[in-house]
Amino acid sequence: MKFETQAIRTQTERTQFSEHSTPLYLTSSFVFDNAEDMRASFAEEKEKNLYSRFSNPNTTEFVSKIVAMEGAEAGYAFATGMAAVFSTFAALLNAGDHIVSSRSVFGSTHTLFTKYFPKWNIETSYFKVNEVDTIEKLIQPNTKILYAETPTNPAVDILDLELLGNIAKKHNLLLVIDNCFATPYLQNPIKFGADLVIHSATKLIDGQGRVLGGVAVGKSDLIREIYLFSRNTGPAMSPFNAWVLSKSLETLAVRVEKHCENALKVAKFLENHPKVNFVKYPFLPSHPQYETAKKQMRLGGNIVAFEIKGGIDAGRNFLDSLKICSLSANLGDTRTIVTHPASTTHSKLSIEEKQEVGITNGLIRCSIGLEFVDDIINDINQALNI
Repeated sequence: MKFETQAIRTQTERTQFSEHSTPLYLTSSFVFDNAEDMRASFAEEKEKNLYSRFSNPNTTEFVSKIVAMEGAEAGYAFATGMAAVFSTFAALLNAGDHIVSSRSVFGSTHTLFTKYFPKWNIETSYFKVNEVDTIEKLIQPNTKILYAETPTNPAVDILDLELLGNIAKKHNLLLVIDNCFATPYLQNPIKFGADLVIHSATKLIDGQGRVLGGVAVGKSDLIREIYLFSRNTGPAMSPFNAWVLSKSLETLAVRVEKHCENALKVAKFLENHPKVNFVKYPFLPSHPQYETAKKQMRLGGNIVAFEIKGGIDAGRNFLDSLKICSLSANLGDTRTIVTHPASTTHSKLSIEEKQEVGITNGLIRCSIGLEFVDDIINDINQALNI
């Protein structure tokens, strides 16, 4: 089955009521036919739902769809995207292990690497997105994971997945990729050698700013370890959120197509605006990694980054002048969302740290929504011209 068909037709088995749309299974636990059924189920001699912290028909359906879309073997769903990130690393790493990671990672992931993992003697070495030739120099005998996000947040840089896959294979490392910005519709890192793929389902997978969620998919033996860790520590996704997200996947392809169409039009408009220094969008020929993006992505995604002339003050004025676009911490919504990283999400970083991840004082990140594109452009234009 093709992507769109998998998203719609991958369903939990119907009950005796023969429902067309999968129902909600709002239950904490499940019952057994007899003592032997219960024993065999807990011994994993048969596949059966035991407890919704372990599995639930709704989470199973959601995970099955992501597994199919990403070309993975197995997966596990989490309460949030960060629960997926933390649990993946915590399940697979031991004290004394080492991570090599792109410096351009989500702020909370950076905090895990620099504040919390060192408590357990797990260290991280960073490489810059424009200095991938340094990756192999950072690998140590105790390095276990090579990690990256692509496209990156917020500067929308692109890392070559094939190159990362080859490095990981050469050095016997696990390649873990955060695929949140691309979704399974635009990019499939497993095709390029990734062992595990992580998503914050809160973003484009939900697509309407309603629920939180995360998911990790990949090789079955690795997912088994992540499942066992999560079964005991409890970061499981709720059945309700899984039901919402599974339904959201049914429209992922058509939504993301429109997001990308709108984003490309906005990016092209901004490229010619006199108050903009530069625009970064993966499918603009001017993007530094344009050819790489075209190689590994179906379309360019919904995030447009651009630098406004005038620095922090101009950035704040731009946000204050918007009339339609939302100011929010989320992204991947039906509604266009605009943020100014230097004065908000990344304001605590030093100048040097901001430069390392491509954040200038005038950088604006736009999560382009599904509004009529001329309305988005007109709102951005009037805010730039005030």
